[in-house]
Amino acid sequence: MRGSTPVSGPDYVEFGGSTPCMEIRYGERLFLLDAGSGLNACGRHHRDGLSGDIDLLFSHLHLDHTAGLPFFKPVVLDAGRTINTWCGNLDGQSAAAALDRLFAPPLFPVSLDVLPCRFAHHGFRAGETLAFADGARVDTILLNHPQGSVGYRFDHAGRRLCIISDIEHSDPWPDPALLEFVRGADLMVYDGMFTEGEYPVCRGWGHSTWQKGMELARAAGVEALAIIHLHPCHTDDTLRRMEAEMQAVMPTSFIARERQQIVLPPRLGRGAPIRPAPALAAVP
Repeated sequence: MRGSTPVSGPDYVEFGGSTPCMEIRYGERLFLLDAGSGLNACGRHHRDGLSGDIDLLFSHLHLDHTAGLPFFKPVVLDAGRTINTWCGNLDGQSAAAALDRLFAPPLFPVSLDVLPCRFAHHGFRAGETLAFADGARVDTILLNHPQGSVGYRFDHAGRRLCIISDIEHSDPWPDPALLEFVRGADLMVYDGMFTEGEYPVCRGWGHSTWQKGMELARAAGVEALAIIHLHPCHTDDTLRRMEAEMQAVMPTSFIARERQQIVLPPRLGRGAPIRPAPALAAVP
């Protein structure tokens, strides 16, 4: 769940070093969110377990959210598969145009159209609700980030999951529209790349802090907060200290780990507290 660039080595074992890719499931429905370097591990982890076509939602099209796409094996090698990409066409960019530029010489040896799978690109305006053929619906919101970014909200069986990344907090904060968007979420996943000490020299870079994520979560009545888009220089020791600070203020907050699985049981009244377990945000 790193931001900007993947990292590896003994200092990055617990929290991981891949750039963003999240898996959201409820029932038989699957969404993938972003195609960072973690998408390669997602494909290898599931192998034959990813059936049918794939819906891939992009928060935005920066390199750390797209670079894993041609390495999504075995899906991209299956001529019977379609990968549906969904992108908010931010700053006038469509997924088709941006990906065609990225995955082409001299930046990449081949174009995506030589892969056996089929790509179908779908554009939308951030703020619209996405409606899918099986009846699934996903709400979207425009986020403050260079060239823009899209936040997503998933509602199912009385549970609400909000993915808010990449984002830079605004003034005033919390932003009123975003506050309403995440209100009552069982889990909010939030961009907490910087510490408060780091942020002043990184203002305008398009990222936030865990403190601002917590302000938003508490104001909106969010039950649990997960921090992602981790700074590539923040080691396991640094992140463990940050997590302890977070949990001293909000016990249901945590820093996301690579391959971590979060289960939100169907709501029967007020559900039990969310307990993150080691191992892609999942809704059964």
